[in-house]
Amino acid sequence: MRCDGCTGMLHATLACNFGRLTDVPAKTPSDRTTRHVDDEFRRHLSAALPRAARIDLTSRAAYSSDASIYRQMPAAVLEPRDAEEVVAATDIARELGVPVTARGGGTSVAGNAVSPGLVIDFSRHMNAIQHLAPDTRSAVVEPGVILDDLRVAASAHGLTFGPDPSTHSRCTLGGMIGNNACGSHSVAWGTTADNVQALRMLLPDGRRLDARRGTSGDPGVDAELLRLRDANLATVRTELGRFSRQVSGYGLAHLLPERGFDVAKALVGTESTCGVVLSATVQLVETPAARVLLVLGFDDVHQAADCAPLLAKAGALTVEGMDAALVAALRTRPGRSEAGAELPSGQAWLYCEVGGATADEATDAAKALAESVPGATAQVITDVAGMRGLWRIREEGAGIVTRLADGGEAWPGWEDSAVPPENFGAYLRELRALMDDHGRRGVSYGHFGEGCLHLRTDWDLSSRRGLDDYRAFVESAAILVARHGGSISGEHGDGRARSELLSRMYSTEAVAAFSAFKGVFDPENLFNPGVIVDPEPLDANVRPGPGHDRLDLTPVHALHQDGGSFASAVHRCVGVGKCRQTSAGAMCPSYKVTRDEVQSTRGRARALSEMLRGESIPDGWRSTEVRDALDLCLSCKACRNDCPVNVDMATYKAEFLHHHYRRRLRPAAHYSMGWLPLWSRIAARIPRLVNAITTRPAPAALLKSLGGIDPHRDMIRFAEQSFETWFARRPRQPGQAATAGDPNSTVVLWPDTFTNYLAPEVGKAAVEVLEALGYRVELPTGSVCCGLTWHSTGQLSVAQRMLRRSLGSLDAQLAAGYRVVGLEPSCTVMLRDEATELAGAAARLSAQTVTFAELIAEHGENTDDWPFRELDVAAVVQIHCHQEATTGSAADRTVLQRLGVRTDVIGSGCCGLAGNFGFEKGHWDVSQACAELELYPKVRASAPEDLVLADGFSCRAQLAQGTHRSGRHLAEVLRDALR
Repeated sequence: MRCDGCTGMLHATLACNFGRLTDVPAKTPSDRTTRHVDDEFRRHLSAALPRAARIDLTSRAAYSSDASIYRQMPAAVLEPRDAEEVVAATDIARELGVPVTARGGGTSVAGNAVSPGLVIDFSRHMNAIQHLAPDTRSAVVEPGVILDDLRVAASAHGLTFGPDPSTHSRCTLGGMIGNNACGSHSVAWGTTADNVQALRMLLPDGRRLDARRGTSGDPGVDAELLRLRDANLATVRTELGRFSRQVSGYGLAHLLPERGFDVAKALVGTESTCGVVLSATVQLVETPAARVLLVLGFDDVHQAADCAPLLAKAGALTVEGMDAALVAALRTRPGRSEAGAELPSGQAWLYCEVGGATADEATDAAKALAESVPGATAQVITDVAGMRGLWRIREEGAGIVTRLADGGEAWPGWEDSAVPPENFGAYLRELRALMDDHGRRGVSYGHFGEGCLHLRTDWDLSSRRGLDDYRAFVESAAILVARHGGSISGEHGDGRARSELLSRMYSTEAVAAFSAFKGVFDPENLFNPGVIVDPEPLDANVRPGPGHDRLDLTPVHALHQDGGSFASAVHRCVGVGKCRQTSAGAMCPSYKVTRDEVQSTRGRARALSEMLRGESIPDGWRSTEVRDALDLCLSCKACRNDCPVNVDMATYKAEFLHHHYRRRLRPAAHYSMGWLPLWSRIAARIPRLVNAITTRPAPAALLKSLGGIDPHRDMIRFAEQSFETWFARRPRQPGQAATAGDPNSTVVLWPDTFTNYLAPEVGKAAVEVLEALGYRVELPTGSVCCGLTWHSTGQLSVAQRMLRRSLGSLDAQLAAGYRVVGLEPSCTVMLRDEATELAGAAARLSAQTVTFAELIAEHGENTDDWPFRELDVAAVVQIHCHQEATTGSAADRTVLQRLGVRTDVIGSGCCGLAGNFGFEKGHWDVSQACAELELYPKVRASAPEDLVLADGFSCRAQLAQGTHRSGRHLAEVLRDALR
């Protein structure tokens, strides 16, 4: 409960102790923060709200940007657990003149959630669906509710929330209300404003409004709004609310008498400039029983734009457009060369979702819709997986096209302009001509059925001249869109990117009305100043910005995809926030279990970016803030695959750790776990003695303490005989079909540290299987190591030496054309992927390395070539995160299917142990929580006779300690299946 007495005492104390602050004009909070006098605010905020306030530099750096081109370091971040904490924080901010900005999922592209003051993040705690009423088709939600969570809850009743932006897996209802988000289905179900019934809002002065149709909940506010409306009736009726995607400025049209004086809808899209949403009542819509996807192909994007409005009028639930450049950009991503293969022929496409009472009815309707567009190619997709795959291309567009097909960068800026749908084709042609005049390139996609265009453009944001060019273009584009009767924003709000341009779109009277509207709620300009009213310059506080990267460095990794530039690699992250989704996908494990922005891939990228700038984080590679941000990164590499722009935080972490600890004492775990290959080689000489020591409680506890190993962890046990020793001593196998020197039938089995010293039974099983398939099996001619453990702990110089030495041992075998077969997925990925980044001579090793499953999958199912019986068994399968993120698991699934294994593949990503991560002191809770997302529950629920498959040693170690089930390697399963 809020205590007004305590609040009053706090205000009195502040006035007494910080009298100099009272000289700062209350109406200019931005001046207050720009003079860097925020220490008092942070001190009082953390004292009053110790659980909710985050004032450390690491946290603030993570919130320094959203998905836009703008950057400002906040004074503090608040993660409130209830409305009372929001009230208390805004009271302190008002007393000290610190601006306040609400933030949802941080996916806004216009700089709506960037602030130098207090940023309130509702997503971590205030994320409850307070009430869902199927009978009235409504729900009451807190502002931090993720859209997909609401949609899942509503789907149990055949309902959904209509607006669905492409960030639906991580955007919040509060953020959608702030920006008046729309999405692909708004052509059928309207904008967020159309679907909001009531809002409970906190005003800057501490009052709370319960706004709805007919009233704000405050008679004084109602009277002011009525006076404002009546004084501007002609302006509001002629300039506002002209078409569905006109969301720029304030929604004053909802105050008109013919629209019922709906204050709640008028407050949607105000971008937290008028108040902070504490809860909302939203309406839900009934979904069709069946849906199919019609994809239409056109010769160019302009034809698609011309056709789109007709399809919208014909009743399609979505009319989404994209051009071939988006697909081309996607095909440059690792592992996605075949992306878009399911699309019908063309250079541009429209996605038209069609509903019906049955699948047949929906299919017939889609075919009829296709016949109405005779000049287009068409394909109707009815299966869920096929539709999901195609939607992924469109929904990830914002991230995909930040890297053009030739590797060039593209940025938001002129991001989501909209015009009346009938003008869309003409507008798009003229906009393309304007881009040509300015020498700009970009990729077009968006909500074509409603005349809304998304566009990422290759601005040069790193120089003053580039920013001048950016300003010149968007000012011309604003005039162009106004000439077509359009809106500079069609769904993402105005933010810092477009607020300055409102005067190009609206009359002086309309802009004055906006100012008066804000004055009703926030006369002191405390909430999100610089947005919509009294705007910040659109080229201020831009990232990267001129002279943005002050840290000059040469990375150890080659970073081929980024031209050898660590800064370019870090700037891959544009903030779309897919790493924040928790309902699906492998990224980002530590964020999923902590819900902490710092522990998201995006949060870590922001900390690295601040380090490169050298302003807020001036210590460069020695930064403890960045070290802390990276600490809970599992280096699982899921972001390498799942992130639309392929951010590879595992590589960035290894690079940072290398420089951070260079010529310095490292954490103990870097010596114990990082040097595991060396310790294993030594232990292999006396394995019984080592195991006898490490299994006794007192010595084990001492070793864990000295080695920086978490006390909860079981110590590993060394095999009494290494795989290499077994292989050297085993009897020669008679009757092998393969002969030495034949590159097609001789393979080199890679004796990784884990297989060699800890799990030789896997290597033995692999040899037996490979020989049964007719292969002649060799080991490398000398001692080898991929350097994985040194790489993951940032000891890159040692990793390079290990790789180069291994290349020497393999030289003759690689020259003979032998393939190298990996059994440990992380080591195999090291050979195929990181090796080329660390050692220039590793290209041939990378090209000739295959996974065990890939080699097996090459063999057919006939009796002679497939010596395995059918198993007819169920299995829980944990695919190693490094493998899934790089080469994928298609071969593994193929082999298991041929064996008759019914698989339940873990979809949540990393097992949580992640090599050295789960062993390091302080990581136990996060490690176990990652496993509890899906792996542990599914294994516990499996039958005793079911298999548990995990090729990764660390995955099997996690399983053994967390579930007491023994995970098995594919090689062992195949060995048991030999006829």
